[in-house]
Amino acid sequence: MTADSLKSESWAPPSGADVRMVQVGPYWDAVRAPEALGARALGLLGGATGAVIADYNLMYWLIRPGAARHWRRIRQVQTLGTGRLETSYLGVPPVDRTSGPYLHWRVPLGPGRYLTDADRLREALVRAVVAELGVGGGEGDER
Repeated sequence: MTADSLKSESWAPPSGADVRMVQVGPYWDAVRAPEALGARALGLLGGATGAVIADYNLMYWLIRPGAARHWRRIRQVQTLGTGRLETSYLGVPPVDRTSGPYLHWRVPLGPGRYLTDADRLREALVRAVVAELGVGGGEGDER
């Protein structure tokens, strides 16, 4: 087990009824995509997805800190966390909030379902962008 995974495993979502703002980076980084792309990527990932937070028309995957640091840009997708100049925070819903449209777990945390493999997620998002936006919609400038 790596130091990153140990740090990630020491984190837990809020209990109770309140959303908690959590700094992105110390425990996990996040990847944000619009709901249409996210839903397609989620279908492509299937059981390989980790937990996913949804908020109205956005979806957020939690990934290992630093795992997306050298990704090339993907249209309509943003990485948050390690290696960024700005500090980002993500609203995290209580563990039992699994429906919305407001902030909720689209794919709840569970045993073996926490962080998503960043390489698999990137591949699914690029495929989703090409399917939704057409050929050439996937990659662009280095991010």
